[in-house]
Amino acid sequence: MIKVLVVDDHPVVRGGLVGWLDAQPDLTVVAEAADGLEALALVAAAEPDVVLMDLRMPRMDGVTATGRIGAAHPAVRVLVLTTYDTDADIVRAVAAGATGYLLKDAPLPQLAEAVRAAARGETVLAPPVAARLVSHLRAPAAEAPTARELEVLAGVARGLTNADIGRELFIGEATVKTHLLRVFAKLGVDDRTRAVMVAVERGLLPRPGG
Repeated sequence: MIKVLVVDDHPVVRGGLVGWLDAQPDLTVVAEAADGLEALALVAAAEPDVVLMDLRMPRMDGVTATGRIGAAHPAVRVLVLTTYDTDADIVRAVAAGATGYLLKDAPLPQLAEAVRAAARGETVLAPPVAARLVSHLRAPAAEAPTARELEVLAGVARGLTNADIGRELFIGEATVKTHLLRVFAKLGVDDRTRAVMVAVERGLLPRPGG
């Protein structure tokens, strides 16, 4: 019997997944969590074989939780199940150690089979996800942010507005915006929060409190 932990912050979605998986003769849901932080505690307590992990959740996102689960419980397989198929999300999840990446519009029988495959240690990628990942790996290495761009992003990390950053660095607000747009493109993100998160993960910015 394959033991599964379902992690999703939407109760209706989580309930549907739990009901479907529990109905399979070889699968059993041993626990369910509403965010990554709760999932970490439940992995230790319930000892699942496979964690079905959402990406965007409060308190701790799926990528962070995936990385921490892999570090503390290397035998546990994490299968990402999300509505997001952007290049940045896919690469971050795979880099964090996810065994597979499926989209929530996948047919339920395919989902059950993916859980079985993940339990066997196989990599499971939805076709559009696999195509994006291959395309990303074939692309030339992204240009690294410049020192000035990182100074601007460090200001964002401290909660400063564009105007605040401009005054601190003696540059115009329009120049601040230009630097941020360039950083977004280089890091493969589309907003300030994600830019700071990715920069911290890559060691380009110090961790908060570090």
